[in-house]
Amino acid sequence: MGGWLEAIILGVVQGLTEFLPISSSAHIRIVSTLFGTGADPGAAFTAILQLGTETAVLIYFLPDIAHIVSSWVKALFGRIPRNDPNAKLGWFIILGSVPIVILGLLLKSQIETVFRSLWIVAGTLIVFGLLLGVADILGKRVYRLRDMKVSHAVFYGLAQSLALVPGVSRSGATIALGRALGYERPAAARYSFLLAIPAVFGSGFYELYDSLKHDSPMVFDWAQTGVATVIAGVVGFGVIAFLMRYIAKGSFIPFVIYRLLLGVAIIVLLVTGVLQPS
Repeated sequence: MGGWLEAIILGVVQGLTEFLPISSSAHIRIVSTLFGTGADPGAAFTAILQLGTETAVLIYFLPDIAHIVSSWVKALFGRIPRNDPNAKLGWFIILGSVPIVILGLLLKSQIETVFRSLWIVAGTLIVFGLLLGVADILGKRVYRLRDMKVSHAVFYGLAQSLALVPGVSRSGATIALGRALGYERPAAARYSFLLAIPAVFGSGFYELYDSLKHDSPMVFDWAQTGVATVIAGVVGFGVIAFLMRYIAKGSFIPFVIYRLLLGVAIIVLLVTGVLQPS
């Protein structure tokens, strides 16, 4: 059973890393291993922890979400044109959420076991870090959210599904895809956060239900998990505010460099036996 200090620190780590394109699940996996117990907190704990950070998204983007939901409902009942930009965005978020739901259910066993190897985490940190860097440097800045197309929504959804593997980063994969398609940095990041809402809440509540139903053993008790989730949400809100200000002028290259250094460091620690892969 994990302790209070570890749970609190993991909550802070989740809040700091969920929205930056550096993979929160990878950091949760690494930090929990470095605690000395060697215990992986597991996919269930990680999914529940994400409920806190995703609540921060709801609060921060509440005006956007309200407009999207309102327009989607009005367009559905013919009160406004069906091609209204916000209404279309609502459909695109639904469409983009389908791939991760299907793959999440099909690969549930692998997500909870094989995919959590630190060798895979190190590799995905490096590979997808490079992809983010290339996309950010070469990507044009011609599209905003109102220019979203059906094909773009599908590609965004497929990119988000890659986040099922720790080390990829949900925001990193979707932002890289957005930049590669030609979306401005703020637009790519904003859509990435909005797209994550259905998937993260669905995954978190599913894992919560599954744990309660089967009384599954967890590294942390429910009180520790709850406190960690609240902390993750509070810290995550601050990170969203920072990132949206930063990307208005800054690039993603600092995050790319960080991913590469972290991936190489993990490989060195694995080779020298300091860390164990699973």
